[in-house]
Amino acid sequence: MRPDRIVIGEVRGGEALDMLQAMNTGHDGSLTTVHSNSPRDAISRLETLIMMAGMDLPIKVVRQQIASAIDLIVQQTRLKDGSRKVIAVTEVAGMEGDTIVLSDIFKFEQTGVDPDKKIIGNIKPTGIRPMFYPRLEAAGFKLGADVFGANIAEMLSTNRRSARR
Repeated sequence: MRPDRIVIGEVRGGEALDMLQAMNTGHDGSLTTVHSNSPRDAISRLETLIMMAGMDLPIKVVRQQIASAIDLIVQQTRLKDGSRKVIAVTEVAGMEGDTIVLSDIFKFEQTGVDPDKKIIGNIKPTGIRPMFYPRLEAAGFKLGADVFGANIAEMLSTNRRSARR
């Protein structure tokens, strides 16, 4: 069996190690879900779940495997009004020492509450272009810099004004 994709509905225990090992064998496009309060907490929860497999792996090895296997964390949350929204899209950018580096690519910005007490807002780019962007392009996804919030004209005019000072 050579699957193109590996999809695991939810990890809640030691099967997280099996999921991580499968993701680290070249199966691009793998997907799973895990319950947590934030993208950073998702990483911590995965670490804990992997340790539940009973393999007695050093935490640094577990973190290296997570950083290698996971590109992106998409966090969905139930808001106070009961609606569910994607509130963060965060890239797993690798390791720095013993720490997994995360970079928010998109964050939900609440702009208000309507008369029916429904939360109003949008997910907005943070201005950070993900490190896996070249792989997106290679797969045929040609996204402009503005998708990630980079306004090139504004950046150039700001740089010119700074250079004149």
